[in-house]
Amino acid sequence: MAEPNRRFLLELLAEGGRSAGELVEALPSLTQPAVSRHLRVLREVGLVEVRPEAQRRIYTLCPERLVELDQWLSRYRRFWSDRLDALEQHLNTTHGTPRPNGKTR
Repeated sequence: MAEPNRRFLLELLAEGGRSAGELVEALPSLTQPAVSRHLRVLREVGLVEVRPEAQRRIYTLCPERLVELDQWLSRYRRFWSDRLDALEQHLNTTHGTPRPNGKTR
């Protein structure tokens, strides 16, 4: 998932199933074999599944695996929250708290 093209493929599949050809077209900077390799990696880790439909291969997300990933990440969210809270406090201290009229205090 750290690879940007794989994340983009997951974003596309979050909208619904797509054929391999549609996924290749959505990534014009990559060759068909490169997109196929990314899809194979996503399939091997269980994030997507593929089913034949006539002459096409349709890829879809596997939501169960995404739930597992979310549960694993939940242990680390507190680190993000702490850092975002610290950033907000720093910005408020440095730049003041914005008011509705756009001015700072």
